[in-house]
Amino acid sequence: MKPVGALFALAALSGCTLEPHYARPAPAAPPHWPQGDAYLRQGEAALPSVTYRDIFRDPRLQAIIAQALANNQDLRQALANIQSARALYRVQRADIFPAIDASAGATLRHNADNGQSVGGSGGGSGSINGGNGGHTTSYDIQAGTTAWEIDLFGRLRSLSHAAFDQYLASDAAARATRLTLVADIADAWLKLGADRSLLLIAQDTEKSAQTSVALTQVRLNGGVAPRTDLRQAQTVLATAQADRARQQTLVAQDINALQLLVGAPVADASLPATIEDADANLAELPAGVESSVLLRRPDVVEAEYQLRAANARIGAARAAFFPRISLTAVAGLASGGLSSLFSGGAFTWTVAPSATLPIFDWGANAGNLAYAKAQREGLLAAYQKSIQTAFREVSDALARRGTIDAEVAADQLNLTAAQDTLTLGTARYRQGIDPYLSTLVAQRDYYAARQRMANIRLTKAQNLVALYQTLGGDQLVETLPTPPAPRQ
Repeated sequence: MKPVGALFALAALSGCTLEPHYARPAPAAPPHWPQGDAYLRQGEAALPSVTYRDIFRDPRLQAIIAQALANNQDLRQALANIQSARALYRVQRADIFPAIDASAGATLRHNADNGQSVGGSGGGSGSINGGNGGHTTSYDIQAGTTAWEIDLFGRLRSLSHAAFDQYLASDAAARATRLTLVADIADAWLKLGADRSLLLIAQDTEKSAQTSVALTQVRLNGGVAPRTDLRQAQTVLATAQADRARQQTLVAQDINALQLLVGAPVADASLPATIEDADANLAELPAGVESSVLLRRPDVVEAEYQLRAANARIGAARAAFFPRISLTAVAGLASGGLSSLFSGGAFTWTVAPSATLPIFDWGANAGNLAYAKAQREGLLAAYQKSIQTAFREVSDALARRGTIDAEVAADQLNLTAAQDTLTLGTARYRQGIDPYLSTLVAQRDYYAARQRMANIRLTKAQNLVALYQTLGGDQLVETLPTPPAPRQ
């Protein structure tokens, strides 16, 4: 048994690998967010961990998001990818350990009268077997492993590490999908509110224009106003009618898009009536100073695990240059009689170690190693780019956040002025003081100001959604299946 003990001791030494030491690359992004007039001044506290319920406080929107998390097909596919990657990791890790198989059998042999043992039929081969004619029977029970590779140089362990990192990458990808889904639903919900506001504005303008057309028609019939006044009033009416038709289409399309994201019909009671109704319950999301918070973004985490997997595959490629040692070991019982199968003399065992050393492979192993290294370099670049992209997205959102309030205030002042100008201009036209052109300009300015106000409210609300998504810190995305134990 000493040779068997030596082989198992050799197997115990197979815990090492030839993987390069992995150290997280320094992020290729500045350590702080940009500063200046366009950016909000941030506190020194780290970014708090929040859920979407802390930002999107409207119960209707929360219900829609919860419905989407249960029904969205992209999310289901992402979760299936997690289970697939986890199963592949279990398969790859199992190769490190010997597979033990058991078998039992009985063999019946007929000996011919002339001393020949006949096998096969119709041209089959036979063998000379001296002895008396009759039947002989043998029984055997065996258990053992066949061609188990002793992972002395860590090839299988490196492949297991790579599979584990791929599993974690798929987990991060699913978290990114979930985070994006929540943000997309919030965006679609807000856009629906804005389009409904624009529809109401178009309908109000259409009613006002119809009144103006009727007034100018009366003045034209009375010889007080020229035909140009009527035509100018009709242009405002036609513009509002076209806008109303277009906004009706957009509202219907917004509902369709929201239902696709949710994966099920959405009750009309859960939809916002206007942008003012939609953005009324949005909360601010504070941002931390240190840009290192981006390292927890799901897409950045996914890129890092892809890089770690590539690093592990280099170890497997390096191990391919060294001998592969395999072991076949079988132990069992064999006897010519069933009654004596379990007697002491029926025990038998076989141990057959083997080693394979690559001598000349026409550069295949060298090519695989070069390929693994090139893959790692490419994924390193992808990892750094994901951080740079994340930094740019957050910086853009912060820049917009720093100026949006001033723009909203200016648009609100413009709306108030345009409304007052229209009121005064309409009164002066009816009294015959000003021509209708002044009223026409005032109508168009007021219509445009109302549209702009609805759009800037949508922009401000979507900026909060962008900050929520780009910072990637939702606690919700941490509630996916628990990863397996740390790799060894």
